[in-house]
Amino acid sequence: MHCPFCRHTDSRVMDSRATDDGSSIRRRRQCPECGKRFTTVETAALSVVKRSGATEPFSRAKVLVGVRKACQGRPVTEDDLALLAQRVEETIRGLGQAEVDAHEVGLAVLEPLRELDEVAYLRFASVYQAFTSLEDFEAAITLLRAERPATAEEPTPRT
Repeated sequence: MHCPFCRHTDSRVMDSRATDDGSSIRRRRQCPECGKRFTTVETAALSVVKRSGATEPFSRAKVLVGVRKACQGRPVTEDDLALLAQRVEETIRGLGQAEVDAHEVGLAVLEPLRELDEVAYLRFASVYQAFTSLEDFEAAITLLRAERPATAEEPTPRT
């Protein structure tokens, strides 16, 4: 680690702490050359392997773009979407792998999106799981209904 003040090539770690969310480590360092102190933040790199084989860094923003499209016109706030993206990233980091398939990211989106908004979930699932027929939608809706808690009531149809 280069000192940001004198560019000396070494530094001594004085203190290390995990950040509040546990996703990175904050280190307090001191330069042995000039004696000045500085802070670094270290995070583990997380890469996504796409279907084409290309690798790119995980992006919470890309998760937000995809989920935002599915939630268009739905009663979902930006805060809800930000929390969902955070949950997805935590799930992916929880796998304990430096590289994950794009498929795993999509799977990590499905459950929190289903809890947030069932219509948005169906929209996302229809693209992610490549629904090709009405039967695919019917099967997904049947599964949603079967997994609903017993306390949830079906909305009454309008007359």
